[in-house]
Amino acid sequence: MTQSVPHTINEMKNKLKEIIKKIIPKKIVEIIRDARNSYNTTKRRGRVGGFDVLSIYNGHFNVKYRGVPALKCPFDYVLYQMILSELTPDLVIEIGTSEGGTALYIADLMDIIGHGVVHTIDKDKRASQLTSKHPRIKLFSEGWEKYDISVAKDFPKIMVIDDASHNNTDVLESLKKFSPIVSVGSYFIVEDGIVTRIEREKSLQGGPLKAVHDFVKNNQDFKIDRKYCDFFGKNATFNPDGYLKRIK
Repeated sequence: MTQSVPHTINEMKNKLKEIIKKIIPKKIVEIIRDARNSYNTTKRRGRVGGFDVLSIYNGHFNVKYRGVPALKCPFDYVLYQMILSELTPDLVIEIGTSEGGTALYIADLMDIIGHGVVHTIDKDKRASQLTSKHPRIKLFSEGWEKYDISVAKDFPKIMVIDDASHNNTDVLESLKKFSPIVSVGSYFIVEDGIVTRIEREKSLQGGPLKAVHDFVKNNQDFKIDRKYCDFFGKNATFNPDGYLKRIK
């Protein structure tokens, strides 16, 4: 009796699988499958050599600046000093002080540049002594919702950084409140959209990245600046699509 010939692509695939099962030992098939799954997982997580996005994310929690915790990706530290040197802002408003490592870093850069002050905002009074005593830093401890925008009215060139809760709703509301005072040519930087890359955005109602995309979709005054988002490679930053430049 002659064997039937498969007529469709799916039938041919199924026939090929049957042949493979007969000629290749089951253990070899399992090894190949496991290797393929491992490769796909590694590729999704962005592994390069002995580290990946998640390992960098875990490591950034231990980063310190002058002994003060400063939770930030090394790439973004470099980008921040480039932006500050380029803009020489009169005022940087930081939403989310924590212990003040980032505010201290920015203030020290301003010392080098010779210009600018920092308003750093939080609900907790945890700022280090180095941060709280720096002459270029002013602390606000009632949360960004109660920050009086009018205190910034005398500063011609303003830049804003949101590094607070990373909750989608909070980020979107802070964008709406502070974006009008960002000067043309300056930046509103939304931190830690990386939580989407490592699949931790659900607990944050979509996280910062969703807020950024919703904001720029309805606001023609800002654009995602690919110069800094892609400086080290496509969104090679903890702030993917988060460097928002005011263009008008």
